[in-house]
Amino acid sequence: MSLKVIGAGFGRTGTHSLKIALEMLGFSPCYHMIEVFTHPGHSEIWERAGRGEAIDWNALLGEYKAAVDWPASAFWRTLVKLYPDAKVILTERDAEAWYKSISQTIFEFMARGDEGITDPVLLAQRKMGRVVVAENTFGNRFDKEHVIAVYKANSEAVKRDVPKDRLLVFDAPDGWGPLCKFLNVPVPDAPYPLTNTTEEFRARATARGASATKE
Repeated sequence: MSLKVIGAGFGRTGTHSLKIALEMLGFSPCYHMIEVFTHPGHSEIWERAGRGEAIDWNALLGEYKAAVDWPASAFWRTLVKLYPDAKVILTERDAEAWYKSISQTIFEFMARGDEGITDPVLLAQRKMGRVVVAENTFGNRFDKEHVIAVYKANSEAVKRDVPKDRLLVFDAPDGWGPLCKFLNVPVPDAPYPLTNTTEEFRARATARGASATKE
């Protein structure tokens, strides 16, 4: 199997909702950061990729029909070349709203540090996130002006470098219409999924952290 859909948008742009939507449309399974949490060993592979090492992409993603969200979206250029028949979806949202969301979720989670965590799988996940997201994507700078500039630069690069006939710029409130038209599939008889709010993200992150620390 090879990827049919590649997500090029940053985390907190509706990528979890898009994962669910794509799976509802038949592009299942869809890779998302959640897959890292349920596949021990994947974090180390993504970290190596983030450090510029060669990895076997087909071995990592071979069972998936789609991939969205970090860490996969950080490698959209590589994936677009590797899977020339795949379509590309750039998820976007208002930059100010996105910054508020990522600051209260992903950045907050990464800032907690590793003290007290004993689970090697969670430690590997956090290390991977620091390499792929904190270092490579944002240069370990998290001030608002810089972070939004990086976000906008990624969107501009995707729009510039991905062939127009392969690209959909998508905001979750747009719903099924443009997504189904782009993928040439019927519109489901169900609402477009809207999931992974800030509160849901923080609850999951807290639960994972609590289960991996000492009593």
